[in-house]
Amino acid sequence: QVQLVESGGGLVQAGGSLRLSCAASGSIFTPNTMSWFRQTPGKERELVASITDGDDGSTVYADSVRDRFTISRDDAKTTVYLQMNSLKPEDTAVYFCTFWDRISPNIWGQGTQVTVAS
Repeated sequence: QVQLVESGGGLVQAGGSLRLSCAASGSIFTPNTMSWFRQTPGKERELVASITDGDDGSTVYADSVRDRFTISRDDAKTTVYLQMNSLKPEDTAVYFCTFWDRISPNIWGQGTQVTVAS
């Protein structure tokens, strides 16, 4: 079983930056994909960004965060990062890290709160 530990959420002023981290541990297989989702009350969870492992490291971003957020990963540590710049109040949400491989296809972290004050 894979476990995820997230960190880095908090309160920031609009225009500021935060960096989220998510470390995976346990029985990890390749290839795998790590992603960040976010959710606000009354709304469905939204995919923010995802990244695959390996030299390919292909990424996907939501249109709403493209050019402001950057997802990256350290495969040696099986850790994914989400660098969030130019934050807006509408980025306020609980951010969840997720992990997928062929053995553990749907693992979610506990979530970390990001609050952007206007």
